Amino acid sequence: MKKVAKSILQIITTIGATVTLGAGKVMASTVREGAEAARADDMPENLFGIDGTLTRITNIALYAVGIISVIMLIYGGIRYITSGGDSKKVTDAKNTVLYAIIGLVIAILAYAIVNFVLNAMGIESAVVAE
Repeated sequence: MKKVAKSILQIITTIGATVTLGAGKVMASTVREGAEAARADDMPENLFGIDGTLTRITNIALYAVGIISVIMLIYGGIRYITSGGDSKKVTDAKNTVLYAIIGLVIAILAYAIVNFVLNAMGIESAVVAE
């Protein structure tokens, strides 16, 4: 009796999964149509590429990280100069400079990885050239 109940449960689960996948495909097409209908006149049509929204967001984030990193490097240098030989202040200043450089390197590597993935997918990407 348990084997029959298990078989019936498997059949019901299979039918449910099939219906769910079919409904998902129908909903995906209606969501796409809805997104296209909701697009305003000035909204970009593509997310990727040279004029894509994600490229612009990535460029803005890279500029912001670069500016913050330079500010933190200057701040760490000023802290180092004004430390007056106090070993704790010197260590804190060195850590500020080190972490600013590490943050800048991570941001540049993240940007390079995103461009590499987009190029591997066959999507044009723009180097920061605005």
